[in-house]
Amino acid sequence: MAVLIDGDNIPSKYVKEMMEEITKYGTPTIKRIYGDWTRPDLSKWKKILLENAINPIQQYSYTTGKNATDSAMIIDAMDILYSEKVNGFCLVSSDSDFTKLATRLREAGMVVYGIGEKKTPDPFIVACDKFIYLEILGNDDEKNNEKGKSNRSNLDKITPKIIRLLKNSVSDAADEDGWAFLGDVGSLILKKQPNFDSRNFGFEKLTPLFKSLNQFEMEQRDQNNKKFKLVYVRNK
Repeated sequence: MAVLIDGDNIPSKYVKEMMEEITKYGTPTIKRIYGDWTRPDLSKWKKILLENAINPIQQYSYTTGKNATDSAMIIDAMDILYSEKVNGFCLVSSDSDFTKLATRLREAGMVVYGIGEKKTPDPFIVACDKFIYLEILGNDDEKNNEKGKSNRSNLDKITPKIIRLLKNSVSDAADEDGWAFLGDVGSLILKKQPNFDSRNFGFEKLTPLFKSLNQFEMEQRDQNNKKFKLVYVRNK
């Protein structure tokens, strides 16, 4: 996987957790971050880049108010695409300027993951196979502080629109009896809404999210000669 980071658009405090998240989806063989490293405000990146073996790419700001970093990332992404050395990309930015790039990479058969802040415009989000918000990748101290909040506050974030998404996805993946394998439901949800993540609602996995909602019933089924059980869900 090629990991391309917009250094002008991403806070440095998220990098460690972000790289750990990326390894869940593939091996980051190319790791580059783009920015004008002559700027004093980017000096804090040095230690972080060394610790995570990320290659900084210098891109001067030729004109005030123009972001030359975007062009450099796009050119490199296309070079990497044609080199055929990777089968997926991770574009780290909250900038909608990368929407066309994500679309083009997917047209070429690449898997594209997007990572950015919650301010990221929808066009870039839906152009990716999966989009992950940086805010849910907080460090351990931040996560511990979150535990002090009630689970009810997390459930309040689940809107009727999200409920409809879940119920429709269960129906679409269900068999004749209405039961759907939760893994298939999760894949279908991502196709419909790439930025869906159970962690956005305070749940580490999809199973506890469904269990917390009274609109669904759950069932675990044994597998032949295997320890793990399969989880199925059905609309009530």
